[in-house]
Amino acid sequence: MEEGTSKSPRHPAGTVTAAAAAVAVGSAATSRCDYGEADPFQWDTREDCEVRQILDRIGDKWSLLVIALLDMGTLRFTELRREIDGISQRMLTVTLRQLERDGLVKRTVHPVVPPRVEYQLTPMGRTLHTTINALVVWTEEHQNRIAAAREEYDRRAAKAAEAL
Repeated sequence: MEEGTSKSPRHPAGTVTAAAAAVAVGSAATSRCDYGEADPFQWDTREDCEVRQILDRIGDKWSLLVIALLDMGTLRFTELRREIDGISQRMLTVTLRQLERDGLVKRTVHPVVPPRVEYQLTPMGRTLHTTINALVVWTEEHQNRIAAAREEYDRRAAKAAEAL
C-alpha cells in the first residue's frame, strides 16, 4: 500500500490519502456537532498512526503487567517471567524490547558469566505507571457495576435469541 494511504473503517470503499481523510474527518466532525476541547478523532484508525501504535503497545496486557512489576523495582528477566503467569519467554522478550525501544524500560547488562540482565522503568515509564494505576483503581471501583451490566446484557441477548 502506498505511504500516506489507508483502508480506514470510515472509508470502506478503498484507500484515501491522509490529507483527504483529514479533510473528510474534519468536515464530518464540524458538520455533525461541535466537540469543543474533546477530539474523538485524535486516535487515528490508520495502522501507521503513531498514537495508535503507542496505545496498542502500552495497552497490551503483557506491557501493563511488566510496567506494574517494574514499578516495584529493578528485576531480572527470570524474576519477571516467574511473576507473570502465562507469559512465554519469547513474548516477554518481545515485550521488554518494545518497551525499551519506546523509552519506558531501561535494560542493563552486567559483564559477568553468565551475563546478568536487569530491567527497570525509566522516569517516563514511571509516569506511565501512575496513569495505569489510575485505570486499575477505576476498574476496581466499578467492577461490580460492570459485572452486573454484563449479566443484564447477556440476559437480554439470550432472551432475544430465544425469540428468534
